Amino acid sequence: MKKLGVVLLMVLVTTGAVAQGIDLGLKAGVNFANITDAQQGAADLDLSSRTGLVVGAFVGAKLSDKFGIQADLLYSQQGAEFDAGEFNLDYVNVPIVAKIFLVKGFHVQAGPQFGVVVNDDAQTVIGEVINDIAVNDFEVSGVVGIGYDVPLGLRLEGRYNFGFSDVPEAEGASGKNSVVTLSIGYSFL
Repeated sequence: MKKLGVVLLMVLVTTGAVAQGIDLGLKAGVNFANITDAQQGAADLDLSSRTGLVVGAFVGAKLSDKFGIQADLLYSQQGAEFDAGEFNLDYVNVPIVAKIFLVKGFHVQAGPQFGVVVNDDAQTVIGEVINDIAVNDFEVSGVVGIGYDVPLGLRLEGRYNFGFSDVPEAEGASGKNSVVTLSIGYSFL
């Protein structure tokens, strides 16, 4: 957790020191989450998506007419469901994306994301027996997306987050987060 804080602080300080224009605001949206390539031992798990909330704040800087950087601090509901249980996972995520501005208002973005599980309700239910599923507390993923900055400080974003880290902690179990996020934000600056 300390490493995540240090990374965020470094990005914020660097961004503030070299920025031509600071961007600070709030955002909220919806996640369509799943866990891909999920396996328990040799068996593939058939998972269905979990729809959840994403809310948070962002700070960014436009470093030139065509390039910028943005860091978010987000509360994100992720996970998946399956016949015998569920993965209800809530994360605090910090994506740090580079933004390339294509034409007025439109941009593409990509970068890493670091996440910490703050609430996990991952379990299987077989008959009357409930088994908790151990999950990894820290996740590294990649982020790609598009956005449009609307006049008056509004912004629309669509992102895809693809996990590099396995969600389940148990040996022989695997599966990575896969999340599509649609959000709207408001920039104060």
